[in-house]
Amino acid sequence: MAKTLSSQTLKKNDNAPSFKLKGTDDKFHSIEDFKSKCLLIVFICNHCPYVKARIGDLVDLQNKFSNTQLQIVGINSNDPAYQDEGFENMIKFSKENSLNFPYLIDDTQQIAKSYGAVCTPDPFLFNENRKLIFHGKINDALEPEMTPQVHVMENNVKSILNGQTLEKDFDPSIGCSIKWKTDS
Repeated sequence: MAKTLSSQTLKKNDNAPSFKLKGTDDKFHSIEDFKSKCLLIVFICNHCPYVKARIGDLVDLQNKFSNTQLQIVGINSNDPAYQDEGFENMIKFSKENSLNFPYLIDDTQQIAKSYGAVCTPDPFLFNENRKLIFHGKINDALEPEMTPQVHVMENNVKSILNGQTLEKDFDPSIGCSIKWKTDS
């Protein structure tokens, strides 16, 4: 496990890079499919202890808002050949964790690169115009065994829905590094 802090490639008000990726539901999803006021793109994977610790928080977060208020989209950009990764393991992970949001595979890793994602989880929150408003942590639990006290992303979504400006637009998340394919 290579502990990694997210870095800032996309900046506040940058457009969400578009994508068309296959989900664990066997459908293709594009950014244009989602019409919610807030769109949370989170780069996740199947094996990372940070993702495993926060996946329930993401499911809970989606449950707190209607799909017109918030839509979460999980994207797995890890090398599909890496242990416990790949599409079949994503389907298993989705079922085991009762994911209530699309979980998409980025097997070329181009979408992660276009977002500047480097770790899992690496969350990007966009407004209804698909402009970046926040890149950073889901909550204040920085290690897998910690219990969150401050629900950063939930607070940010509530603020946006109430027409308020966020205090920060970047607050690095922490997790495992994305497992990049090696050129051979």
